[in-house]
Amino acid sequence: MLRPISIQELAKGVLDGNRVALGKAITLVESTREEQQLKGAQLLEACAPHAIESKRIGITGVPGVGKSTFIDAFGSKLTESGRKVAVLAVDPSSGISHGSILGDKTRMEKLSADPNAFIRPTPSSGSLGGVARKTRETITLCEAAGFDTILIETVGVGQSETAVHSMVDMFVLLVLATAGDELQGIKRGIMEMADLVIINKDDGENASYTKLAKATYHQALHMFPAKESGWTVPVISCSSLSGNGIEEILNSTESYFNHVRVSGFLEVQRANQNGFWLKQAINEELNQRFYSEPSTKNSLDKLTEDVKNGKVSPFAAARELLKNWGYKS
Repeated sequence: MLRPISIQELAKGVLDGNRVALGKAITLVESTREEQQLKGAQLLEACAPHAIESKRIGITGVPGVGKSTFIDAFGSKLTESGRKVAVLAVDPSSGISHGSILGDKTRMEKLSADPNAFIRPTPSSGSLGGVARKTRETITLCEAAGFDTILIETVGVGQSETAVHSMVDMFVLLVLATAGDELQGIKRGIMEMADLVIINKDDGENASYTKLAKATYHQALHMFPAKESGWTVPVISCSSLSGNGIEEILNSTESYFNHVRVSGFLEVQRANQNGFWLKQAINEELNQRFYSEPSTKNSLDKLTEDVKNGKVSPFAAARELLKNWGYKS
């Protein structure tokens, strides 16, 4: 029987850049079992001081826009330039098995075989907006393993974009130019979050729409308030299949990071994000402890029925549950 690996050994494996160890470490911090969560916290404490400062880039767009194909091309260009790239592909989950169902690895053929890339499809397990609950901790582990560029692909549905935006330095929006009303399907908030707009699939029949689409997006972006970072959002077209435009996108991301570093915006944004995630961690811990408390479990079903039947208000029931938990109003 194999001896269980210790937290110290697992941490050393992560810091040495061992991919097997990194995969095991991510599995540990994603666990919902209390015992595993405690070990995961210990592992993060051991790895966090050694995490390098990476470039964290969120990539979003409606399903079918070609996010994974773009990441394969863009990520490969990054590794060719000497970067080490980790891709966290946040998948929607199967309602039955809670497993990843998009199969991102099969759609990132070049990166999957690249020794300087690491791909981790992550089941969302029903968490807010399809974003995996432990994605931010996974970023820390990848940085500790020496990955200097983290690409986070969102599902492009619901509030996942907002959650991912709160953990990245740069937010990239992928769009298509295959119809005159392409802006109609994009929420204003998503456009306002974007630091770069990419018109993907600029090839074949789509190419004839690109020039008009560029003008349309430029015009739309000028209607929004100036970005806090002082950055002017570019609109770039590319073909992820042929590689046209990928070099320009790489240069644009470099320009963005130079801009936010010199202006000091990157440091301020990271600090604000850390404060936000502290509050999220507290809320999550309190939520988990509350629902795992025996007194809550014993009373919740009965009070839920009473609320449904109108015997007690939701607010009174909540106060009763919190009182049983030990909360004093």
